Amino acid sequence: MVSNWTKIPPPLFKKVVIVLIDALRDDFVFGPKGKQFMPYTTQVVEKGTSYSFIAEAKPPTVTMPRIKALMTGSIPGFIDVVVNLNSPALLDDNLIWQAKTAGKRIIFYGDDTWVKLFPKHFVEYDGTTSFFVSDFTEVDDNVTRHLDRVLKREDWDLLILHYLGLDHIGHMTGPNSPLVGPKLREMDNILKKIHISLISKEEASLPNLLVVCGDHGMSETGSHGGSSEGEVHTPLLFISSAFGKRSAPPAQPEHVQQTDLASTLAIGLGLPISRNSVGNLILPVVGGKTMREQLRFVHLNGFQLSRLLQENTPAFEKDPGYEHFKIAEKSHGNWIKLYLEGNNSEILLNLGKKVLKQYLEALKTLSSSLSRQVAQYDMYSMMVGTVIIMEVLILLLLSVPKALSKRAEFEVPLSPPLFSLLFYLMCLMLCAVHVIVCTSAESLCYFCSMSWLTAVGVMMLISALMCGILSAVAKVLENYRLPPKNPVASSYSWSEIDVLILAGTIGHVLSLGASSFIEEEHQTWYFLINTLCLVLCQELCRNNFLLKECDPQHSSSGKQNFDSIEESSECKNIDIPAASNSKLGKATSSSEFIKGSDKWISLATPWIILICCRLLRSLNQTGVQWAHRPDFGHWLTSSEHKSELSFLAAVSLLMIFFLVQRRCSLVSKIAMALGLLGVYSYRAAIGNVTFPWQHDGKDISKGITEARFVYVFVLGIVFTGTKDLLKSQVISADSSTKSTGLWEVYSGLVLLAALLFRPHNLPVLVFCLLIQTMMTKYIWIPLKFDAAQITIMHYWFGQAFFYFQGNSNGIATVDISAGFVGLDSYVEIPAIFLTAFATYAGPFLWAIHLLCYLSSEVRRNSAAVGHGCFCYALMRSIPVAIYVVLVTGLRYHLFIWSVFSPKLLYEGVHVFITAAVCLFFTAMDQNHSYKVQD
Repeated sequence: MVSNWTKIPPPLFKKVVIVLIDALRDDFVFGPKGKQFMPYTTQVVEKGTSYSFIAEAKPPTVTMPRIKALMTGSIPGFIDVVVNLNSPALLDDNLIWQAKTAGKRIIFYGDDTWVKLFPKHFVEYDGTTSFFVSDFTEVDDNVTRHLDRVLKREDWDLLILHYLGLDHIGHMTGPNSPLVGPKLREMDNILKKIHISLISKEEASLPNLLVVCGDHGMSETGSHGGSSEGEVHTPLLFISSAFGKRSAPPAQPEHVQQTDLASTLAIGLGLPISRNSVGNLILPVVGGKTMREQLRFVHLNGFQLSRLLQENTPAFEKDPGYEHFKIAEKSHGNWIKLYLEGNNSEILLNLGKKVLKQYLEALKTLSSSLSRQVAQYDMYSMMVGTVIIMEVLILLLLSVPKALSKRAEFEVPLSPPLFSLLFYLMCLMLCAVHVIVCTSAESLCYFCSMSWLTAVGVMMLISALMCGILSAVAKVLENYRLPPKNPVASSYSWSEIDVLILAGTIGHVLSLGASSFIEEEHQTWYFLINTLCLVLCQELCRNNFLLKECDPQHSSSGKQNFDSIEESSECKNIDIPAASNSKLGKATSSSEFIKGSDKWISLATPWIILICCRLLRSLNQTGVQWAHRPDFGHWLTSSEHKSELSFLAAVSLLMIFFLVQRRCSLVSKIAMALGLLGVYSYRAAIGNVTFPWQHDGKDISKGITEARFVYVFVLGIVFTGTKDLLKSQVISADSSTKSTGLWEVYSGLVLLAALLFRPHNLPVLVFCLLIQTMMTKYIWIPLKFDAAQITIMHYWFGQAFFYFQGNSNGIATVDISAGFVGLDSYVEIPAIFLTAFATYAGPFLWAIHLLCYLSSEVRRNSAAVGHGCFCYALMRSIPVAIYVVLVTGLRYHLFIWSVFSPKLLYEGVHVFITAAVCLFFTAMDQNHSYKVQD
């Protein structure tokens, strides 16, 4: 081939302006909103000199990965969702670096993510934080204020503007908010100003180009991060006098990939296409050039893609895209020969069109193949992490008998293995494997990039855990061979609750291997808690009605059996005076707790809980299949139902106070009342609800003063509770003081959740407290469930309430506006904490309630809190460990990025929260005896 074929052609445009409007959905430009609020843009699209496309973004649809895709043409990894919070410098080959290297002068104004990704690349810039989502106006005014001055200047080649206001409106009020229209009209006026300025300054030599795009769209709730149509479809407009003017409105915009922009702009600016780009040239943009130039452009794109394929695929020559490219390249050579011979006939033109079509098919196939293969997995690091997780899970499972015994011992037999020959042999073998893998690995490996001291430490950890597992297995086998000390204790029978818990746990874990079950995981938890309520109803009926038919002597013999069990059993979960796992024990004592009207309230409790859960399901549609269907939450949040929402929020706050204040001190009760009043005042200040005397025309503020007023009471209640806890732990071992302190800490967290929840979600908090209260008084105490069973019930209800809040396993349902309640600027640590707490409020509040309940039950064995901590950690560890293995095996699944990866991110954050809860459990457990056995 002639070397000129791969030589970079001269630029097609003199100046290029990129206007990126964050969260700009395609229907905001091409739909009814575009016609109504963006008239100038609509006119240019329909009759002007422009080309319109719908660009498809790949999940995760958050800003930083989308900017990387736009500028590099590559597909970012899902870890960029986390890195998005504090973006590091982009080291991959990209359009900005190529432009700077070529001497282009680049100016940027807008989202400071660009400044972090491309440091020292801009000759002038002004960054604004993208995370302070309650700012709709200043964040865009800080960009627009530079426009008049910059457009008059001639000392720049590339101008990038990133507007954030529309995205912030979506996060706070959704895509159907009345604030969206004025913001689109503002953007339309800005585009009009830029377009007119570019046309007026054009020279005869080269035209200018205006590019309008979005980094991602937004869902029907205003969030983004997932893979719904509203999130992945964004408009892409190329506006330039170089394009022909339309005589009639265009047809439906053609779909292209978001990664195609990098290749197209590289050709337009006369730059090399980014090395790792998988994008295709958008041909209509260069369609006005001669056939020879068009063929040269698509050949450059194909050459770059085929080279990338060679670097990533050993058998690249057999790839269909590569074969098609070689055929097109050969046909191109034949066309060049005819062209150089001076043949200008119809044959040359038809052959050129045929070659162009061959190139486009080859580009499409190459891009598709690369998009599947370019995701390089660090399998060595993944396997090391998976092995450690599975070893920890196996140790937890082997520790169940001792951990749930009367002394609640969690034995980790580490000392003997650390001095065994097996331990050192395993360390030596693993270090040898590490050396072989790291010296032969062709691609970058995270684990290999660590220091040798760290790597050896990890190898020692894996070896110690494995030796500990072998030692624990040997002990279990040894105990199994020994005859039981007490035959009564060994004859443990499974109740319906135990069978349901085991079947539910196994069923949920198995469902994680199917993408549809992950998308609709809320249905699994709804089914499990509904089934649990029915089983509890059966237990209550048995204890209330069958008890009368029992022989009086039957109960006395039962008590004798329980006394013998309690004296001898070391491996059964016994944390109350009567053996909780026995149906006879429950029968003998239920009559002591359920008398009179309480009996009928107890029987009605499971049905009341079922009704509450059904109402909560109607509040927020979640998942994927039915997320688009209207729900009660959407009805409440519509502007015409503000009075109904205000009434519901006021009643909910009153109910929260009534349900929480019972166990608080007088000072905390007053603080709780004032705090809840502040919650309503905050929501009224930002315009979500109204006071009866408040007019609709009242100015909406950010509510910073009102929110901080509530924070004062939250901190005051939590501080009061913490003081009581420290007093009970340090000064005197007073269980009542500790119980009061725990309930006050819990009350403070409830007040914080009430502040962070959106008004229509306050009933979720009310039903959460109501169900906890009813189950405590009418189910757990009368039926005398043990700590392990109660812990698993708390865990199940916590998971269900995670979805009752409107959450899902998609990133789009994370309400990041909760992270900025009471903040007048972006502060990273508080914003992350508040967002995580608001997202996981359901599981977190149920976990803290578990601790409060087990600590306040004086009838229970002192090991109950230890049992609860262990069971909670085990219930969280089982699905996480199995899911990590499943995701590793399904890493090439079609939905790995859109379904499995977001779920993995949720699971990871949930593990951190569970670890914090378990630490709190351990600190509150004065009678624990966790130890490392020598």
